[in-house]
Amino acid sequence: MANWIINNGVTFVTLVVWMGINTFLFVWFYLFYDLGDQFFYTRHILGSALAWARAPAAVLNFNCMLILLPVCRNLLSLVRGSLVCCSRSLRKQLDKNIDFHKMVAYMIALMTAVHVIAHLLNMEWYNNSRRGLYDELSTALSNLEDTDNTTYLNPFRRTDIDPQQTPSYVVFTTIAGITGVIITLALILIITSSMEVIRRSYFEVFWYTHHLFIIFFAGLVIHGAGRIVRSQTDTNPRHNFTLCMDRIADWGRVPECPIPQFAGGFPQTWMWVIGPMILYLCERLLRLVRYLQTVQYRKIVLRPSKVLELQLVKSGFKMEVGQYVFLNCPAISQLEWHPFTMTSAPEEDFFSVHIRSAGDWTDKLISIMQQLPEGAQGPKMGVDGPFGTASEDVFDYEVSMLVGAGIGVTPFASILKSIWYKFKESNPKLRTRKIYFYWLCRETHAFEWFADLLQVLEREMEERGIGDFLTYKLFLTGWDQSHANHAMVHFDKETDVVTGLKQKTHYGRPNWDKEFEQVRKENPTAVVGTFLCGPAALATVLEKKCAKFSDVDPRKTKFYFNKENF
Repeated sequence: MANWIINNGVTFVTLVVWMGINTFLFVWFYLFYDLGDQFFYTRHILGSALAWARAPAAVLNFNCMLILLPVCRNLLSLVRGSLVCCSRSLRKQLDKNIDFHKMVAYMIALMTAVHVIAHLLNMEWYNNSRRGLYDELSTALSNLEDTDNTTYLNPFRRTDIDPQQTPSYVVFTTIAGITGVIITLALILIITSSMEVIRRSYFEVFWYTHHLFIIFFAGLVIHGAGRIVRSQTDTNPRHNFTLCMDRIADWGRVPECPIPQFAGGFPQTWMWVIGPMILYLCERLLRLVRYLQTVQYRKIVLRPSKVLELQLVKSGFKMEVGQYVFLNCPAISQLEWHPFTMTSAPEEDFFSVHIRSAGDWTDKLISIMQQLPEGAQGPKMGVDGPFGTASEDVFDYEVSMLVGAGIGVTPFASILKSIWYKFKESNPKLRTRKIYFYWLCRETHAFEWFADLLQVLEREMEERGIGDFLTYKLFLTGWDQSHANHAMVHFDKETDVVTGLKQKTHYGRPNWDKEFEQVRKENPTAVVGTFLCGPAALATVLEKKCAKFSDVDPRKTKFYFNKENF
């Protein structure tokens, strides 16, 4: 348990605080509507469904205020920069922004379901009350109309003249009803299209559908203007319901029981979401400005395994190791932006990305680049960023473990290039004294574009007598028997037959218990940062290993897990 706290303590506290606020808001507003005197007559018609409708609405306001903040990338980068002097644990929370965004979305979905179901029940009970199916008091309250001396309580009015006022009719002809239907449908489409299977296989569907959030927020702001939930405005002493509820015939005839007056509540949702909406609007305006800035191609290279390398130049662009950018190619789509980790180092006069064929957008981009004449500039490219990630903190640890899977090696390419540039200086200033690098690939061709960099690093460190600074292990996970036989035949060669490196390629998956035990043994008092850019399944394994091999004793080895999230 103590080891788990080392990696997840701050996250746990954050979630507890968030859940505590949600619980407080739900309970507070439930009791407010369930016990408040001004809602006595409303509750008489609707019962507990009133509180069950309004309490989730308060929780929805809070979470709709939060939902946009985790996707304000420039805001997060600004906050990350201001937390440089703070603990790594605080900065790590920013790397879980997408996870938090999803959790807030789940809460919105849950509260929307409760809110909608409760209001559907309210509509039915309002309708039944107006038809006189309940007691005399409910009927009297439902018969109140808007006149010079009275105000209505029940939105179902004048059914004797307009028999069309059924629940469906009211839902689709009132502001609250229409906007409620629109934002509920938008939310259903947003959430269903965000499922992993759709997001990975049909990213464009996810991308375009997700932008229904504009309709969602517009409807959300307007929704409360319908003021469909009404409360008594002339409670004790003018109209004491405890005295007058049984004297319906005396309403308006005796001073102590005037006809009760009702009014809808002032809409409050806009006050919750206006701030985040303005921040997000500024975010989009900044993206537009960056999109309009000129980007030039320095080099276009098609690497093995359908990996496209783009070396780009943009005026005023500054980056740190491990950061990422969003790219937009109008020739493919005006609206789609896709994230890519930069593989260049801050010391270089350009920035580069490696793009693997992984969907319609990347396939079209690679196809366009393949058809270009040699030396020609590519299509217009919009670049938004750079944005910070967990990998920025690599050099803040004494020891770092870098784990890349397939194209997930890209942030570590930037880090290793930067190390090479630093070692070209006479006295490189590095807090980090040891780096362990693990790369897992399914096929041999994937190693080719990155092996050159490792060869240069290997040679440079040997010449400087610091060959033990970088320990790297390459794992071929998609091997067959022919690969193994070929490796065995050439095992006595000085360099590996697959990569040309002195470090021999391993076949199969790493034994992570063995790897972590070795790192702990070689660094008995160090704080080790473990960084992953790869699939969620591998992240689960590594996070457990970090907890298993960490020691709460400050004098012993501790492992902190960090994962790239887009």
